[in-house]
Amino acid sequence: MFENLTEKLDNVFKRLRGQGILSEENVKTAMKDIRMALLEADVNFKVTKEFIEDVSERAVGQDILDSISPGQQIVKIVHDRLVELMGKESSHLNLSNRTPAPVLLVGLQGCGKTTTASKLARHLTDHGRRVSMVSVDIYRPAAIEQLKILGDRTNTNVYDSTDRSDPVTICVEAIEDAKANGFDTLIIDTAGRLHIDDELMDELKRIKDTISPSEILFVADAMTGQDAVSVAEEFDNLLGIDGVVLTKMDGDARGGAALSLKKVTGKPVKFIGVGEKTDALEVFHPERMASRILGMGDILTLVEKAQTTVDEKTAKDLEKKIRKDSFTLDDLKSQLTQIRKMGPLQDILGMIPGLGKIKALKNATPDERDLIKTTAIIDSMTRKERINHKIINGQRRQRIAKGSGTTVQDVNKVLKNFIEMRKMMKKLTKGGMKSMTRGNFPFK
Repeated sequence: MFENLTEKLDNVFKRLRGQGILSEENVKTAMKDIRMALLEADVNFKVTKEFIEDVSERAVGQDILDSISPGQQIVKIVHDRLVELMGKESSHLNLSNRTPAPVLLVGLQGCGKTTTASKLARHLTDHGRRVSMVSVDIYRPAAIEQLKILGDRTNTNVYDSTDRSDPVTICVEAIEDAKANGFDTLIIDTAGRLHIDDELMDELKRIKDTISPSEILFVADAMTGQDAVSVAEEFDNLLGIDGVVLTKMDGDARGGAALSLKKVTGKPVKFIGVGEKTDALEVFHPERMASRILGMGDILTLVEKAQTTVDEKTAKDLEKKIRKDSFTLDDLKSQLTQIRKMGPLQDILGMIPGLGKIKALKNATPDERDLIKTTAIIDSMTRKERINHKIINGQRRQRIAKGSGTTVQDVNKVLKNFIEMRKMMKKLTKGGMKSMTRGNFPFK
């Protein structure tokens, strides 16, 4: 996400680094380039105009500290303004006013409401809530079946009403069922339309008036850009929303909707969808997002992802093995599994400060297929081979390649990378960190 914008802004900042002061002239030139970068990222025109005027006013005449270059000063000003633009702080769901707390998901057809319902259910369950879901989409064939399938994946209860004629009645029944069965949160997946119409809005208003939801979340497809912003504004005017969930952020390299929504609608982005898996929902943190946009990484989110996927005992066992130089191919497979749980590799790379800007590293980043192939190759080895890679001769490599549906070259590559990894770990355990920081890192 934001890949194109990040690259363009980085080019602007590079040109400023050689300047001695922030004069009105070089600020004006930089602001012109930033303005074009924001518009190309599909940021709302009025939002862009106000943003540029505000940053320009803050930048001109700023005293440059001895330790900060003009480029760094502009980065800080732009970062602070981006944080303000996106809402300053993360906005949490208000679920404390009643039990069960109904959360109403609204939006147009195809925006990802049903998938978001299951992701939100998992997120809330992971944070100690007891969640039930219900679909009140009586128009789309198999809507309830889709929610049930997703409910099975997240181990979430799904209420199925015998009466599929009236969405309001289904909501009332689902609330009573949730109350009777001890659920403290009810996620309601509503029907969508290809566009806003009176019938859709009247139905949603009836649901709102009857059940008084704790939260009304507008679900928007980030890839629709400013269309998502204008529809969110219309929903807020006609229905009143409490926040926004932006889906498909992992597929949107521009990101204009995320930068425009809070300013245009006055309502915060509360969550973003960053993948297809049930755990691919992140709380929207304006400060962290601003850091990602400026290529400064997002270590906090990376640490949170690691904490939810990496087992502490496994991590300690791995540390002992590394210290004893007994890291095996079985251990490598375990680590690859943990990495895959954390999400797309390119996203993980972008969270590490500085690495997202290195083009050579970005181009060399393996995709999910490489990890799957490596896992298949390790799975095709015998236990003795996984414990002691040195016994894997030419004949064994041919057998492993055939068993994993790969080539001998693929097997050779996995073994070579594994051996290099062990060498690197050996350096770390023997106090070789200093030598590696001088440029002796084994992977070039």
